[in-house]
Amino acid sequence: MYRLLSAATTVAIVVASLVLTSDTAYGHERRDVGSYQLDVGWENEPAYVGQLNYLHLEVVDSRTKQPVAGLEKTLAAEVAAGGLASVKLEIAPAADAGVYNGPVIPTVTGTYTFHITGKIGTQTIDEKFTSGPNTFVDITDVGGLQYPTKVPVAADLARKLDAISSAADQTRIIALGALVVALAGIGAGVFFRRRP
Repeated sequence: MYRLLSAATTVAIVVASLVLTSDTAYGHERRDVGSYQLDVGWENEPAYVGQLNYLHLEVVDSRTKQPVAGLEKTLAAEVAAGGLASVKLEIAPAADAGVYNGPVIPTVTGTYTFHITGKIGTQTIDEKFTSGPNTFVDITDVGGLQYPTKVPVAADLARKLDAISSAADQTRIIALGALVVALAGIGAGVFFRRRP
């Protein structure tokens, strides 16, 4: 009896420690839409900026508890980051029945929204799933993971190019202003030289 109680205590302690120390959570949002349950999130979590990832869309018939196949023909998906315009994702069936993926490389950190539209059977679908603490993870920066040298991601490069472009534009304006002043000086010199 003592050994059985000791083994049960050990198992309980191991399970409790795994639950308490684990910071990985199931990161999808499940939602009932009519007779179907949609499960939406990132295929790979945690999800990082600049890394290939996929929309994970799983559809189950709530009445039969069976996965729903063939929806790549009747559903469409878009993704949007923050307040930016959305872009269409090409969804395709995954290896598991009723699961669909849409590839995307997130280029900014923050909140993303998947918009799923179309039909499942006769049920019209128009649902938005937004990342956050109670749904699926936001896109995070990869800087803390890079070693030994940090490599800038697309957003960092875009900011640097904008800064360079802005400085170049300012230089062009100054050069154009100097050219106008020089031409005015030459013109004035010619005008005053010709005067008797």
